[in-house]
Amino acid sequence: AFRMTCKASHNAYDDPIVYPGQPGASHLHTFFGNTLADANSTYQSLRTSGDSTCHSKLNRSAYWIPAMMNGRGQVVMPDFLTVYYKRWPAGSTRCQEAGTCIAMPRGLRMVFGRKMTGEVATNSFEQNAVHFDCQGTGAVGGTYTTLVEAATHCPSGALIGAIVNAPSCWNGTQLDSADHRSHMAYFVYNAENKVVCPSTHPFVVPAFTLSAWFMTDDTLNRSGNTDPNLQTWYFASDRMSGMTNKTSGATFHSDWFGAWDDAALTAWQTNCIDKLLSCTTGNLGNGTGMKWLSGFNFTADQRLVNPPTRVSVAMLCTGNRKLKPAEQEMVSTLRRKLDAAMKRDIMLAMAKPIMGDKSLSVRAVA
Repeated sequence: AFRMTCKASHNAYDDPIVYPGQPGASHLHTFFGNTLADANSTYQSLRTSGDSTCHSKLNRSAYWIPAMMNGRGQVVMPDFLTVYYKRWPAGSTRCQEAGTCIAMPRGLRMVFGRKMTGEVATNSFEQNAVHFDCQGTGAVGGTYTTLVEAATHCPSGALIGAIVNAPSCWNGTQLDSADHRSHMAYFVYNAENKVVCPSTHPFVVPAFTLSAWFMTDDTLNRSGNTDPNLQTWYFASDRMSGMTNKTSGATFHSDWFGAWDDAALTAWQTNCIDKLLSCTTGNLGNGTGMKWLSGFNFTADQRLVNPPTRVSVAMLCTGNRKLKPAEQEMVSTLRRKLDAAMKRDIMLAMAKPIMGDKSLSVRAVA
């Protein structure tokens, strides 16, 4: 297994997977990893620009989750995020039984976790992909279904965690799909009650568990009341304009856009995964590792912040006035061009991985 820790980078109403090239089109997200991730990010831009809040530039991948709101108009910033990659070793019997174990495809991206429609998955692995927990003084840890339930066991000053498992199985042909989910799949049980990939998604990739941890205060309601309109903490995707409010945590999910340095990616997959090593804090399993961020600590730099100003393509073009018909067509054309660029990026990534910056190297842990 390979484990690493990240700090939050920024908040934005962007989603380069669901709404590529459309700034301001999404609910509010908190981003981790690549510091320049935004609505216009592509595999190539992530690989070649931006710093990283996940140890170093060796991991310029972008991870993002719906922003946690405190019910008072503020964003609750996570203290830290842990990412735990795992898979059976490629040469193991279990890997052969489950499917074909492969390295993480370059440029893979996905949305995973709960759906904003409230639709409940039929696959048991997907049903249990999300849970909440609490740790710290006075906390009662557990596997809680909702943020509301976890809050009843999480006193002020303790950390409440939102945990989501990514799917392990890939269809082998797409780095993305129309719904940004169906090119990936969770494990299933076969006739012999063994955990395997479905036949439609036969490739087993190193999946990961993402855990975001937030320091709680008295604005988190601990009564167990599931009223979706209650003044308490909720994720931005739980309460969206034009949609019925959901119980806090009912829509928790994550997005991931892979952009690892090739050498680092190969190192932790070859050593930590295929040799069944337990690699923590960015240890690459070969005597080297990713250096910690300068000044890293397990506390949010600023725990409560105001949401950013929502910026859209229309605002960028017109200064937020109503678009004229000709201008609407121009914006639509721009979006079509950006979508075409994204598709071209996917094809390039599938054909040949983009090599990392020559200036980057795997350095010994200081």
